[in-house]
Amino acid sequence: MNTGKRQKQRKVLLMGKSGAGKSSMRSIVFSNYVAKDVRRLGATIDVEHSNIKFMGNLMLNLWDCGGQDGFVENYLTHQRNHVFGSVAVLIFVFDIESREFQADVVSYSNIIRALEECSPQAKVFCLIHKMDLVQARLRAQLFEERVDYIRSASEGFKHTVDFFPTSIWDQSLYKAWTQIIYFLIPNAATIENLLQQLAEVIDARELILYERTTCLMVTHVTRGLEAQNPFTDRFERISSILKTHKQSMAKHTGIPAGNANFAEMQIKTGRFMFFITRLTENTNLAASIPPSEQVFNAARVNILLARPKFAELDIANKPRPGIQQAFAHSVESEGLPNETDFKGKGKEPSIGAEGSTFGA
Repeated sequence: MNTGKRQKQRKVLLMGKSGAGKSSMRSIVFSNYVAKDVRRLGATIDVEHSNIKFMGNLMLNLWDCGGQDGFVENYLTHQRNHVFGSVAVLIFVFDIESREFQADVVSYSNIIRALEECSPQAKVFCLIHKMDLVQARLRAQLFEERVDYIRSASEGFKHTVDFFPTSIWDQSLYKAWTQIIYFLIPNAATIENLLQQLAEVIDARELILYERTTCLMVTHVTRGLEAQNPFTDRFERISSILKTHKQSMAKHTGIPAGNANFAEMQIKTGRFMFFITRLTENTNLAASIPPSEQVFNAARVNILLARPKFAELDIANKPRPGIQQAFAHSVESEGLPNETDFKGKGKEPSIGAEGSTFGA
């Protein structure tokens, strides 16, 4: 294995006491389970390893570690260097309704010490899970109390650890895992820069990049008045909708949920237009644009032309020209009309089904 590929692998530890919900959230995010189906999952025995290809150029080496006391003791002693060495991210899951919360924090603190010893550069995320079991009016207060207590036990990570309230029954799970994945993506800034350029080219109010298999948001670009959108959880809500849609397609077609993808989704109103389409083999792009058929059609064609530039991010790690230069190169090499032709004339491009020019 060459050095480039080694650099793209990220070791992720998923830890927490037995019954906290670790395997359930992993199955929902990465294996396309629905929340009601995770009840049949059994307890994790020792460590379950998963290699998950994400965004094409990122391999998550996920260690789902059983939380029974005997296993944890083994991780901290006989397997200390093996488990806690070369870790990029530790995700520790706390059950909000645990009757042994203080004991859970002691276990967490021991794990943090081992992590600090073996992987001091790791990032720590704490998920306060099963928040749906707490009365709505008490959730914020209880969450903050738990955060303060856990942070005080976070040793050398106390100033950098991030906390999220989560539940498998709403979009909060997607919000937390989106932030985790964003941290792990090595070229997130490059992707954002290209998205910003593309948004300017197509006059998009907002562009949102989603990973196709998990439906997790990778990153987004928001422009103009759209920054005042009061629905701050809209990205996670779309993730949840996309995941539900994939599961529905799988149910009715017999295709595995991980492989069930649509060609394109469109919404047109008098106030805005919105569509989700394939950008690369591993990503979907959601675009919110002004209510204009000309802008809408031009945007779809320009995204088609930009696909090769984004596809390079999956296979290379070298300097790239911007969208404008890439766009110009595509026009010259492929003989395609340029963006101003489409914006000015509002020309209607052809729309294909799955597997065609505009397909998935």
